[in-house]
Order: sequence, then structure tokens, then C-alpha cells
Amino acid sequence: MKRPAKPAKRPAPPRAAQRLGRAGRPAPGGAGARAYQPKRDARRSRAGARANQWLAIAPDVRLAPGVKLSKFINLYGCSIGGNTKIGAFVEVQKNAAIGANCKISSHTFVCEGVTIEDGVFVGHGVVFINDTYPRAVNPGGELQTEADWKVEKTIVKAGASIGSGATILANVTIGEQAIVGAGSVVTRDVPPRAIVAGNPAKLLRYLDPARDAAGTAR
Repeated sequence: MKRPAKPAKRPAPPRAAQRLGRAGRPAPGGAGARAYQPKRDARRSRAGARANQWLAIAPDVRLAPGVKLSKFINLYGCSIGGNTKIGAFVEVQKNAAIGANCKISSHTFVCEGVTIEDGVFVGHGVVFINDTYPRAVNPGGELQTEADWKVEKTIVKAGASIGSGATILANVTIGEQAIVGAGSVVTRDVPPRAIVAGNPAKLLRYLDPARDAAGTAR
């Protein structure tokens, strides 16, 4: 019994032949470029969808050019300045503002009423507070609404640094280029270029040697 003849092989196209991509258009890269691959593009689409699920960004958020956002963040009603980096698991609430060229590390909570100026470093797990006497319910025993309390503002001036695990109470201003030690609880204003640490945070010294020598830091 004779075996059926094998079908003739198609001649291989010239190596210089231009491959076609989507809808018959030339693939990017000119001659010899890699052809469009539906499976590869589908994987990329699914990855993009997952990324969108990891980012909870409300439509009213104002993001300047160059902002870098990590996964698992929650932003709503806030503004973020240019080239600022937001780490994972960060929440920034409405009416909060973060300036340009800042670094907000992971697990940090920036509540309503907080203003962070340009060039500020915020370490991991920093918590801001905007209510000195918080309550879950009003005098009638019902859950509080925005009408039952008033936001107390906090300002972090340009170039300041806040160490990891710090807690910043309401009605506080942290001065320009000041440094707050890790784990500190800031209960009152921090002077510009001062170094504070502890619970409650106390003034240790200033960044200016002349100011320390004059005894103004003690």
C-alpha cells in the first residue's frame, strides 16, 4: 500500500520580508520586526486590568505630571504635586494636599486637612490626626457625620522629614527642613530646622551649629 504523498512545503519568505501586524499593517520596527501576537497582548491587557484594581483613585484626584504611584493605594479628593512618589498601602483623603518632589512611604495615612509642602520626606507608617477629641457617635447616640465635628488642620513645611512610625496630632505645624525622629508623637509645633524625637516629641537640637552654641536649643 502506497502512503499518501506529503504536501509540498511552502517556500520560506525572504528574511528581509516585512511581517504584517494587526489589521495587515506593517509591524513596528520595519523589516523583520516581530509580528503581532494576540496572546501576548491579551496577557498585557489582563495585567493592566489587575493594576487598575490595585489602584483606588477617585476621579476628583488632581495628579501633576511625573507622579509615581505604587500598588494598593487609596486617593480621593486630594492633590499630588509633580514628581512625588506615593508608596504602597497609602491613603490620602479629601482636602489633603501634597506638594511636588515629595516621598510618601508605604502604609502612611494622610487625613483630611493635612498640607504637605514641596520636598517633604514621610517615612513608613506615619499617621496624621485631624480631630483632637474624636467620637464615634454624637450626643444622640447616632454615628457622627461631617456636621458633628470640625477638621483641624496640620501643615508640614517644605523640606521637612518625618521618620517612620511617627504620629502627628492635629493643629501642628512642622517647620521647614525640620526632622521628626522615628516613632515620635508630635503634639505641638516644631521649629524650622529643629530635630525632635520622643513621646511627646521634644526638641533635641537644631541643624544650625551656631544656633545650638548660643543655647537656643536647650
